[in-house]
Amino acid sequence: MGTGSTAREKSYGQPVEKQKGPTRLALIISGAFALFIIIASGLCSGLGLRLNHERIAVPPVETNTSGGTASSPTLPPWRRDMSEYDLDMDSWDIDAEPTTRNYNFVLSEVTAAPDGVVRQLFVINGQFPGPLIRANRGDRIVVNVTNHLSEPTSMHWHGMFQNGTNWMDGTAGITQCPIPPGKSFLYNFTVENQYGTFWYHSHYSTQYMDGLFGPLIVHSPEEARFRELYDHDQVVILQDYYHNVSSTLIPGYLAPGNENNEPVPDNGLLQGTNYFNCSSLATASGYICHDNSTRAAIPVQRNKRHRLRLINAGGFAEFQFSIDNHTLSVIEADATMVEPLEVHRLEISVAQRYSVILTADQEAGNYWIRVDMNTLCFTARNPLLDPAIKGILTYTNTSTDPEEGISTDWSDARNVLCQDLNSTLLVPAEPESPPPADVVYSLKFAFMIGAYTLSRAYVNESVSWTVPDVPTLNTAVSGLRSGNQTFNTTGVAPSYGFENQYIISIPENQVVDLLITNMDEGAHPFHLHGHEFWVMATSPEQYFPWHTYGSLNTTNPLRRDTVTVDAYGWALIRFRSDNPGMWAFHCHITWHMEAGLLVQFQTRNDLMKDWTLPEDVLGLCEA
Repeated sequence: MGTGSTAREKSYGQPVEKQKGPTRLALIISGAFALFIIIASGLCSGLGLRLNHERIAVPPVETNTSGGTASSPTLPPWRRDMSEYDLDMDSWDIDAEPTTRNYNFVLSEVTAAPDGVVRQLFVINGQFPGPLIRANRGDRIVVNVTNHLSEPTSMHWHGMFQNGTNWMDGTAGITQCPIPPGKSFLYNFTVENQYGTFWYHSHYSTQYMDGLFGPLIVHSPEEARFRELYDHDQVVILQDYYHNVSSTLIPGYLAPGNENNEPVPDNGLLQGTNYFNCSSLATASGYICHDNSTRAAIPVQRNKRHRLRLINAGGFAEFQFSIDNHTLSVIEADATMVEPLEVHRLEISVAQRYSVILTADQEAGNYWIRVDMNTLCFTARNPLLDPAIKGILTYTNTSTDPEEGISTDWSDARNVLCQDLNSTLLVPAEPESPPPADVVYSLKFAFMIGAYTLSRAYVNESVSWTVPDVPTLNTAVSGLRSGNQTFNTTGVAPSYGFENQYIISIPENQVVDLLITNMDEGAHPFHLHGHEFWVMATSPEQYFPWHTYGSLNTTNPLRRDTVTVDAYGWALIRFRSDNPGMWAFHCHITWHMEAGLLVQFQTRNDLMKDWTLPEDVLGLCEA
């Protein structure tokens, strides 16, 4: 993969200086200067002049290991008992015959304080984060979503192929009209030919950042050989977090003169909780803050191997995940099982998932879990933000108090750029090499001042996506059924009646190469609905060198569904357009999708022309 040389720095777990930076470029230049200073201090460390030890002294730690429920006196009613994210391996039969898994989701608003600062939170069944969905490959998942919010909503099943049920993808404005307040909708789909770590979230505006998300885990008999690598299995949710409802931040972000100035998080959460220093809030801020907020604690048994399924359910921040004194072995990336790769730190961008195996082979005690935001991905500094989010890895068979533990951060180089873990290091354990491409499409995107002088994202300098009144799937099916050939066009789609829908029509089953060129100063994690893709190559260089196209690696490259395109760089991905429907391809930074950074693939017109959309799907547009 053409990643070129990467700027790196030594890190000793010191807090990041909280100051405003004008641009990412300026931050990287200043980081280069800091690199020299930090390398010098690294030499001192190597000579034994500095011990990279950190004594654990923390606010109250919430372990949630007693098996209690939300009604337990130790948990407020809105906080989910995170032991529910433990995936019991003994009682779950991965070889069971396919069945139907039924869930009821009631969406509502509550007053909550995940980090101590009181705000309105959107919750599922009264709790945050959302409930675990668990199934086997071949199962049918049925989720009845009832909207008791004061605004519309939808639910997307991130990473699910939805082959033959495109209208269940849950993308408001593309595959459905949103669910109106006071109404319900039944999502009904079968999980076929895939297993691994997925998640679900609202796909209406920036809404999921306010709490509407949760894990979706799919097992399979093929998982048996990987289970030999670990003794325990659990989900770990990472997210950035704001003290305001996200919709209130959108106008300021899109305002003239505020280009590329995304709202910077106020905090980060691990397993839905974190500590926040209430004294940092000004009295006049109007916030109510309780000093009893807690850090998450993840219990482990000594000499046992623990699979941690990491999900970045945030909306903006890239994290670097590590656990002091414990090497992590990566075995999964976006539902693709990979040959074990040992790392000290793991970069995880928005919407990505990784499984890592942690072997609890250290002295029994407590160790920092570090979930560090890469602040160089931000164009500004939030003075309230401590980007070094922490939790506690606690050995269950020890009586050591948290205050007495000693923890050592890794002293090796830390990537200061906003990049994925090098995909060429991840080798799929179930080999599948890509066939040659039949067609190549190229997308360039940048942020520009558009209509009403708002800052918008534009694709190929032609269009910035906005949500249409009628879903594009509805319009496309109607047009294809009528035999209207204008629905087979590519680009800005006048046949859809809108100037702001960039649609790539792929009428037949083809192998597609997609070159994404980033003309923006920030990195962008792009997600393709309904498909996985091969990551053929990525680079921080501005333009793809076409003379190298014939020498791309086609021997079992990584497959995933979300890839980060470097700042002023490019990514080349390859996928089969074998799944009929209208599929979103968008940046998963929610602020950027709200600014219009989304295109659509219309695939298998030969099958779509015979579709009749379900009445309950069409009925959403009449509610």
